[in-house]
Amino acid sequence: MKTPYDIILKPVLSEKAYARFANGEYTFWVHPDATKTEIANAVEAAFKVKVVRVNTQTVRGKDKRLGRFVGKRPDRKRAVVKVAEGQKIEALEGLI
Repeated sequence: MKTPYDIILKPVLSEKAYARFANGEYTFWVHPDATKTEIANAVEAAFKVKVVRVNTQTVRGKDKRLGRFVGKRPDRKRAVVKVAEGQKIEALEGLI
């Protein structure tokens, strides 16, 4: 059984993510194998809010070089979660 903290890795901290707070949308880095249903259930359990919608995006890792050595950053998955009207995640609102 996965806990909410196995699915939600950390919040995305960017200007675009902060701008979405006003619309009740919060952005998280999530486990790459997590489904939308698992993400919604994890956010509801962790933050005690009602999730209306979940949009996900797989972000490919960048290719990086150091001289002749080539490497790649890991692929990640981002989820934008919309909560019910009038609700907000207080733990993230304090980051602004």
